Amino acid sequence: MESQQAHRVVVLALSGLLPFELGTPHRIFGRAKDPAGRPLYEILTCGLAPGPVRTDADFAIHVEHGPELLATADTVVVPASYELGPVHEEGRLTDELAAALAHIRPGTRLVSICTGGYVLAAAGFLDGRPATTHWASAEHFQRLFPAVRVDPDVLYTDDGDVLTSAGVAAGVDLCLHIVRRDHGTAVANEVARRTVVPPHRDGGQAQFIARPMPEPQLATTTAARAWVLDRLHEPLRLTDLARQEAMSVRTFTRRFREESGVSPGQWIVGRRVERARQLLEQTELPMEQVARDSGFGTAQSLRKHVQAALGVSPTAYRRTFRAAAATEPAGNLPPPDGPSVDAGPVH
Repeated sequence: MESQQAHRVVVLALSGLLPFELGTPHRIFGRAKDPAGRPLYEILTCGLAPGPVRTDADFAIHVEHGPELLATADTVVVPASYELGPVHEEGRLTDELAAALAHIRPGTRLVSICTGGYVLAAAGFLDGRPATTHWASAEHFQRLFPAVRVDPDVLYTDDGDVLTSAGVAAGVDLCLHIVRRDHGTAVANEVARRTVVPPHRDGGQAQFIARPMPEPQLATTTAARAWVLDRLHEPLRLTDLARQEAMSVRTFTRRFREESGVSPGQWIVGRRVERARQLLEQTELPMEQVARDSGFGTAQSLRKHVQAALGVSPTAYRRTFRAAAATEPAGNLPPPDGPSVDAGPVH
């Protein structure tokens, strides 16, 4: 995407919408700027008709644009609604909603947040594709749309031109993922800082962790994670991590998964991939040096893990963000954060 022409995101506001999820695309995409401070996205909202749209709160919102605006979109976002009627009950679009979606041009990127995925599925956009929704709706979603490959456990799915997220905060994660995919880690991290949210939670992280916070009397694994972030370039053993918390390996591994939703090895590989992304975007270091500094050891190992996590080689990824590398200082790399689920070996 070229910085002089902002990518247009059109958010479809449907009756019964959740205000938080309607505002998420505006908040995240609206904070993304190029190095000159120009907006990278233009975010507009439309409804099935101009005028008031009910929310699930005690107020309505007024939408200026009708569905014709969808024809101008580069990306269409469908947030959750509690009043989807036959879409939710029978898996079919109303005539009015079908007519609105018909405005979307072929090749437009489609995004759903939470139960907004029901709309994409009812329109056939998710047939044969991976998708997710709020964990509490996943079983019903799969029964209603058997052609969709529903993953009830992840925060979001990315199938190229169609992306879906779980509920509420997962919509923030997905929008940040899109910014990161479009413009790189540095831009996404700046958006996260301005929005005061974690810069990265990988899409494969579990939606629902049975005990999201450890019981007060139990030790946490926070110190071990901080210890790892200072030593990503070094060989790391599970016994060393457990020793930081004075736990057995078995107890540490169980506690770590309870707190983060992933294993220690998966989390470390995710942090190393994130470090490698930053180095590829922001420096001209040779691949062997990037591999050593990010903890993968060799260029071959770096290539394997970056390809698995991002779908492209390190060389291709660097080429994509060559312009960003020329404008961002190499010495001001923020520490990677947030869990990942790349299950490759830790070196």
